[in-house]
Amino acid sequence: MVESFRKLGISEEIIKAIKDEKFEKPSEIQEKTIPLVLQGRDVIAGSATGSGKTLAFGAGIIQICEKGAGIQALILTPTRELAEQIARELKKFSKYKPLKIASVYGGLSIGPQIEELKSADIVIGTPGRILDHIERRTVEFDKLKFLVLDEADRMLDMGFIDDVEKIINECPNKRQTLLFSATISSDIARLIQRHIKEPVEVAVEQYVDPSLLTQIYYDVEDSLKFSLLVHLLKNEQSKLVMVFCNTRKNVDFVTKNLYFAGIEALAIHGGFSQDKRSRIMQKFKAEKALVLVCTDVAARGLDIKGISHVYNYDIPKDSKEYVHRIGRTARAGKEGKAVSLLASRDYENFTRVLRDNEVDVKSEEVPKVERVRIRWMEDRKSYRGGYHQGHSRGGERHNPRGGREGGDERRDSRPRSRSWGGPSRSRNFGRR
Repeated sequence: MVESFRKLGISEEIIKAIKDEKFEKPSEIQEKTIPLVLQGRDVIAGSATGSGKTLAFGAGIIQICEKGAGIQALILTPTRELAEQIARELKKFSKYKPLKIASVYGGLSIGPQIEELKSADIVIGTPGRILDHIERRTVEFDKLKFLVLDEADRMLDMGFIDDVEKIINECPNKRQTLLFSATISSDIARLIQRHIKEPVEVAVEQYVDPSLLTQIYYDVEDSLKFSLLVHLLKNEQSKLVMVFCNTRKNVDFVTKNLYFAGIEALAIHGGFSQDKRSRIMQKFKAEKALVLVCTDVAARGLDIKGISHVYNYDIPKDSKEYVHRIGRTARAGKEGKAVSLLASRDYENFTRVLRDNEVDVKSEEVPKVERVRIRWMEDRKSYRGGYHQGHSRGGERHNPRGGREGGDERRDSRPRSRSWGGPSRSRNFGRR
């Protein structure tokens, strides 16, 4: 069963751990990357979440690192969740070759991290907290053999380029550098030119199967957007579901009003403590709740199996984020569905998504939905228990005319009055 892994040059200690995890054969990125890492080559690899990249770089690191010889590998990641996830995976694969693996990131007390770093062999961390330890002189990289930049595009998108540069400059020149990124921007290209020596580029096929992914959008009246989401969540046959919002306020708004609509949903965003975020993800992965409402930053890099539907409650401003979102589903031979809900404020972002990405998104007619009463708002003072009617900059906006709690659920039959129409009317969202 694991003979194909053995052919890559992996040691028996790691093979045994791979067998325990019931891996049958290497993924494409593992097959192409592991031999290069074991040969000592610098690597630039295109990658997607869920493609198996942790083992792709982790197998060589675990095999070459020695216990108690100082910090020999540093893995930089954009988010705390991804740092935790990588640490868990590396601990599984190194169970028969015990190494001290430390994960360091913000949101937790720095004292215990300082103690962990004293005996660590492999360190996984976010740029800000790693730089904090460098400035405090609580970490040393003079024994470093490996530097991994995971989700490099996301780290740079989040504004970490200066921190990453400073960290790289603290690492020995004689080292192996492995960079994993879904896209190669001009900033990443410059980073590669300055810091990576004669790299081997690894390209892999798209992990998401386009033939199994259905992409649709609904052009919905502003006042019915949340009601449509509730209707779809209650009527679509789904497994695990992710609902993406652009702001923390909208994550809270959607999650709490889903609860009032009879749908148990979990919220996750950067405003929560790390401990709370970890508990939420454990609960979602254990399928104790089937809907996760999240921001891009909180969800980036997390490998969650069994996502059947992705809903874009807000359309992302960055077209790359759309691709990352829909890449959560239709994986590993499973069918998936990506649904975008377009109200008037989403048109500009959606036009950009279609222009900048080769995506095939089909329009669907909005079904007849029962209007859902909004019961929770961020600004309690302005809330009067009315129907959902559009958005403000920070989140959803209530109906100023409102209505009594428990009042009639009347459907608003007034026609739209948009100056230029929506995508299913006069506005053309087709590719030019």
